[in-house]
Order: sequence, then structure tokens, then C-alpha cells
Amino acid sequence: MKLFQYAILWHPTEKQIEDENLQSQLIVDITTVLAIDEKRALLIAARAIPEKYLTQLAQVEVALRPF
Repeated sequence: MKLFQYAILWHPTEKQIEDENLQSQLIVDITTVLAIDEKRALLIAARAIPEKYLTQLAQVEVALRPF
């Protein structure tokens, strides 16, 4: 098993930036997990996306890094 850290960000669309003056948001703070490989760590991270953002996945970014 390897150690990984991930964080999940939400980015507004250009229209949301112009109309609502929104900015990118950190929706899941840095989290440390153990996983066999990067693919499985990414799957763990994806399951942590809050339900509120599941309809906006094109605007969600999962940042993942190994140790």
C-alpha cells in the first residue's frame, strides 16, 4: 500500500464568474489515504465528492499526489 493525499476543488463556469462573481472553492480539505495504486486512490477521492456537486462534475477537480 502507498500513501496518497487528495483535495477536491470546485471551479465556477465563466458565466458564474461574470454573473455571480464566484471563485474556485475547496470542497474537500487535504485528506490522506492508503491505496494500492493511484487509480484506486483516485476512486477513493471521487467517492468523497459531496452530493451537492455530483451534478456539476465537469467543474470538479480532484488533486491527487503520492508520497
